[in-house]
Order: sequence, then C-alpha cells, then structure tokens
Amino acid sequence: MLLRKITLEEFGAYRGKQSLDLTPKKNKPVILIGGLNGCGKTTLLDAIQLVLYGNRARCSGRGTRTYETYLRESINRKTDPARGSAVTLEFTTMTGGQEHYYRVVRSWHTSGKSLKEFLNVYIDEAYGERTKTSHSAKPEPQYNRLVSESWADHIESLLPLEIASLAFFDGEKIESLADPDRAASVIESAVHSLLGVNTVQQLRNDLLALQRRQKLSGEEQHLLDKIRSQEHELEEVKAAYDVAHQDRGESRTNLRKAERTLESLEEAFQKEGGGLFNRRVELENEKKSIAEQLAQVRTDLTHLAAGPLPLLMATQLLTDLRTQAVMEEQARRSAHVLDVLHERDNWLLNMLTAATRADVVAHLEADRASRAASTVLDVDLQLPHDSQEQLSVLQEVLQRDTARGRRLLATAADLSEQLDQLDRQLAGVPDQHRVKALQQAREEQLVVVAQCQVDCERADVRVNELKRRREHVKTLLERAHSEFVRTKVKAEEVERILKYSEKARITLERFGVALLQRHIGKLEWAVLESFKTLMRKQGLVKTLRIDTEKFTLALSDTAGNPIDPARLSAGERQLLAVSLLWGLMKVAGNRLPSVIDTPLGRLDSRHREHLVTRYFPQASDQVLLLSTDEEIDEYLLSRLRKSVARTYTLVHDDEEFTTQVVEGYWWNEGAQHVG
Repeated sequence: MLLRKITLEEFGAYRGKQSLDLTPKKNKPVILIGGLNGCGKTTLLDAIQLVLYGNRARCSGRGTRTYETYLRESINRKTDPARGSAVTLEFTTMTGGQEHYYRVVRSWHTSGKSLKEFLNVYIDEAYGERTKTSHSAKPEPQYNRLVSESWADHIESLLPLEIASLAFFDGEKIESLADPDRAASVIESAVHSLLGVNTVQQLRNDLLALQRRQKLSGEEQHLLDKIRSQEHELEEVKAAYDVAHQDRGESRTNLRKAERTLESLEEAFQKEGGGLFNRRVELENEKKSIAEQLAQVRTDLTHLAAGPLPLLMATQLLTDLRTQAVMEEQARRSAHVLDVLHERDNWLLNMLTAATRADVVAHLEADRASRAASTVLDVDLQLPHDSQEQLSVLQEVLQRDTARGRRLLATAADLSEQLDQLDRQLAGVPDQHRVKALQQAREEQLVVVAQCQVDCERADVRVNELKRRREHVKTLLERAHSEFVRTKVKAEEVERILKYSEKARITLERFGVALLQRHIGKLEWAVLESFKTLMRKQGLVKTLRIDTEKFTLALSDTAGNPIDPARLSAGERQLLAVSLLWGLMKVAGNRLPSVIDTPLGRLDSRHREHLVTRYFPQASDQVLLLSTDEEIDEYLLSRLRKSVARTYTLVHDDEEFTTQVVEGYWWNEGAQHVG
C-alpha cells in the first residue's frame, strides 16, 4: 500500500482546503513534514486513521470523548459547523494481483443538534493496467456504493486496524513499547495480527461457528438463550480478565520499583553500620550472658582450687608417701609373721631331741633375725593401716578434678575470646543519630513494599479467580453445545461436519503454536539485528528472547548475564521499541507505509543520527516523518536528504490559531514561511 495524497478541509487547525502529495520517489521513500509543537502534526496522523477507520480509529487527540463529540470538536473553529469538515485520502494497493487506486472521503457536519457523517469510496480498478503503458496516467476512480456501505469490513481486508496501529505510531506508541510491562501486550497483539497468527485463530473460530450453526435449532429456544447468555458472560469475564491482567502488570511494576528503593536504603543503612545498630541489644544481652557464664566458670575453678587439687603441686611427695605406706604395711606384716614364727619355733624345738636342737635353733634364730631386719625402717611415719586406700582415693579425686579443671580453663578461654569479639563489635556500633533517618526511611519503605506485595497478591488472586471463572464458563458453554448436539443433531452430514471440523480445529491449533514459535524465532533475530543497527553501544546486548506465552522480552549481555530492560536508559528503551516495530515489519514482509510522529524524543545525537541514516530510509517503501525542528535539524536533514522525496512545513498562525501547509522544510526553500 502507498499513500498518494491527503486533503484536509476545515479539519482541526487546518483552515480551508489543504493537500499534501505523499507519493514517494524511486530510492526516496521519506516524506518529511515539519512543524513546531501544537502545529498539527499529530492531527495529520489522526486524520489518516480517522478517514480509514472512523469511530474505530485510535486517534490520540480523541481521548475519552465520544466519537460524535470528537467529530464536532474537529471542525475548524473559524468555519461554520453546518458546513463541516472533510478528510480525503488517496492510496494505491495491490488487490488480486492488480494495482487499484482508492479515494476515500469522510465528511461530517452539524444539522441542528445532530451530527451527520458521510463516507464515500471511489475506486479505479484499471489504474494498474494504465500505468503499465503510461507512467503519467491519471487515476479515474469511480464511486463504489457497495464498498462505501461495507467499508469497515473492506478496509480490514486491505489494512487491518491492528496492523495499522503498528505502521502508524507516535511517541505514545513508542512509550508503551518502551515500558517492559506494557510492551508484552503490544508484542502479543502485534505477533498475532501482523504475523498471521490471528488468521489461524480466526479459522478456528470460524470452524467453531460452523459447529455451532450445526448445533443450533429453533425447536429448543431456551437452550439457545442459555448459550447466548453464557457467551455474553464469557465476553464479560474475558474483558475483566484483561483489565485484571493489566492491573497485575502495574502492581508488579510498582513492587519492583519499591524493592529497588528498599535495596538502595538497605545498602546505605548497612554502609552506616545499621546491621550492628539493629543487633546492639542482642549483642549486649549476649555479652551479659557470656560474662555471667565466665563468672560462673571462674567460681567453679575457685571451688575446685579450694579442694585437694593444689596437692598436684606436691606430686613427688604424694608418690613418696605412697611408697612409705607400702613399706610400713610390709613392716607390720613382717612383725606379725615374727610373732607367729616365734611360737612355731618353740613348738618345733619341743618336738626335737637334744642332739639336733642346737643346729635347728641356730637356723631358726638366723631366719628370725633376717625377717626382723625387714621390720626396721629408717623412717617410720606410723601411717594408718588404710593409708594406701586413702591415697588411692585421693589419686582418683585428683585425676577427676584435673580433667574438670582443664575443661573449665578451656571454657573460660573460649568465653573470654567471645567476650573480646563482642566488645569489638559493640565498639563498631554507630551512634543513633547517624542511622536514625535511614532506619526510619527503611522502615517506611518496608511498609510500602509490604503493601505492594499485598497488591500483587490480590492482583494474582483476582487474575486466577477470573481465569478459573473463564474456564468454568467455557466448560459450561461447551457442555451446553455438546448437549445441544446430542439432542438435536441427527443427520449424518452434520455429524461428519462436526467430526472433521473439530479435527481441523485441533490441527489448526497445533499449526498456530508451530507458526507462533517460528515467527517468534524470526522476530527475535530481526529485532536484535535492528537494535544492534541502531545502538551506539554495539556490545551491550548479545541475545534477545521473546517468551511465547507471556510475550516478554529477555535480554542478555556477551557474558550471558540477563539484562533487565527496565534498567536500560530511556533512550535505549526507545530504540528497543523502534527495533521491535522495525523487526515486526521485516518479519511480516508487509510493504506498508510507516507514519512516524515525533520520532526522536529522549535520544542523544548519536542515536538520532543512527535512526535518521539507518532506520528511516529502510523502514518501508514509504515513510512519513512528522518532526519538530529540534528532532530533524539542519545536520540530520543533510544526512537524510538523499532519501527524502518531498518536504512540507506546517506553519501555525498564533493569532488566528490556524495551520497552513507549505512546501519545503526548515533550512531549505520552506524557510521563509517559518516564523
């Protein structure tokens, strides 16, 4: 499709009848339209969408106003509302292998308190044939009543509204795509509409409608009413689900922002010693407890030292005493044996004869003398007879107290080390006045994060609830249809249609998934290449992935580390949004005109030059740029000039509040018209 000409009559700030020739030239696809803020650039973009789509047009100037109010307020304030306004758009498009020329005229005027709108479509179906023989052939469009009356359906076959919203975009569209949370819904819509996934879904819906038509019968109107009621309920649930899904995205965005703020406060708080400050009471209590334990250990050591333990200092004396006790015990036993031997010897001597008594007496006396010698000690302490037992008990007590003493000393050393460590930590605790403000801000931010988490949880609950309700209503609806089929569909032909249409729907569903994955892969490559082409930092992004379920973007650097799109600069996010639109158009292969309003906001000079030299000349076969003098300035105009087919300047009369279209641009032949 190529836009050829647009004519505005008393539309918005455009006074009278003003036209712009939009036809591009060979290797010069750019139509550059300059205007200061408030001169009518966005109005021109709205006019193109309005003439094509009427009340469905997504005009940025409409806002929340009704369509009738918007049309009334679009009539130039200097003209008679009864005369009204009109917008005429001329374009060519390929239909059935032939180039057709269209002239679409949408006009409206007031009549009393009411407003009347008219749409007339003129078509030259032979235009393509004539241009083959003569390049200067003029279009000869003829009024087509059928197309005029069914224009809403006809334009969808030429340029669906969802696709047009990607080809005609302004700063707001770029802003929505630059927001990671809002971009997902735009990407999903774009992928489904622009890349043909919607066509597969529409085929599935058509097959479902075919099945339902086979199921419906006027004989059971109550069941039909039930089905219609459930279908209406399903639409309401879907709409509520979409709103809840959007609210959840917003809640998650708020939560991430709050968490990042809390993270910054936590870092500042820890840097000032906030962790030790929070643990001050805990550390003091721990110090008190350890000090008490150490005091108890020392008391136990004192008690231990008050017992027999000091005797360890006289270990050798104890050994000597134990030896003396053994010797005295042996001496006592020897003395007792001497007494027994004396009695035995007397008895034995009485038994002997006088002849042998002398020799025996000598031997017995020698034996007793030898034994008596062992009873004589150098030192006799006259220790009690149980002294050995007492010394053994003392030895066991000393061994036990020694082991316990060592344990207590080790415990005391460990507790002393802990006490020193706690003293060092307490010495590092900052004063309260240094961390009080940070502590208060941190506590307040914790409340904010908690509230955001609650909001996210509520949003999740709401989304899941609506999702379950949606599935429940769908199940009820399918059950109603199944019941309807079981009770009323009898003919074999109907059964065959239902059977094979269901198979076709399943096949289409699988095909749709495969088609989506294939297009997503191509789109990832196209968007990444476009982003690299436009970016000043060539090594910033290595890979780009699009989730096939959530349609969220995932970026990673050369090291494979993920890059949060929200942490890119505003200019980099804008370039990412432009790359996304560019990649979509590349993958779709649609040679549609691109209409871009105020394209260079938030970009530095290098990125602006990249857009001008690398994107605009390659964006499409026809590119309408609506720019201010600070966006496409004199330098950028010189860089873009070789790709520019036509230039216009929108000159605004600040006294009359009207805009006039003048050929030329700032810094060329249109300069004299610019105040």
